[in-house]
Amino acid sequence: MENAANRITLARIFLAPLFIVIILTKIPNGEFWAALVFVLAAITDGLDGYIARKNKIVSTVGKFLDPLADKLMVSAALITLAWMGQIGPLEVFIIISREFAVTGLRVIAAGEGHVIAASKLGKAKTFSQIIAITAVTLNAGLEKGYPLLQKLLGFLPVEIISRVSMFVAVILTVVSGVDYFIKNKNVIFQKDGR
Repeated sequence: MENAANRITLARIFLAPLFIVIILTKIPNGEFWAALVFVLAAITDGLDGYIARKNKIVSTVGKFLDPLADKLMVSAALITLAWMGQIGPLEVFIIISREFAVTGLRVIAAGEGHVIAASKLGKAKTFSQIIAITAVTLNAGLEKGYPLLQKLLGFLPVEIISRVSMFVAVILTVVSGVDYFIKNKNVIFQKDGR
């Protein structure tokens, strides 16, 4: 890889299948370790961008890998949690569809020489997804009665937190997606004048 930032991003890509393996392999407190992996991936998302900007080593490879790593991690977590019956398939479909749609918008914009930066709503959406996926993952472990999770989190209403946070994440996902398209409609319609 060209630089440290890209190596961190690449490592994040490999955290996606690690999350799946940990949460599905019946190891004690697996949901706790899977949640830690997901949070680590979220931290490295900010870290690789910071390193790239600080050292002025933003690369084409990095621009490709970073959003790919984000989408793989979120998709891996959501699909696995849906397969486990922890969240509904409609929630997963809405979130993943929005990611594909906005990525497509960015590709069109890039082809026209425009860069669509992350908006405040987009950042809020990302943060809400991190909270929601982490909460749902931990709640799955609490449902299994693992002593470590009961000791650490038993005093919190984790089930309520997981449901509310996932609801908020879905709403912010939709709202931020619509916001991107409204603000960048000229990118889609500028060639044919519609």
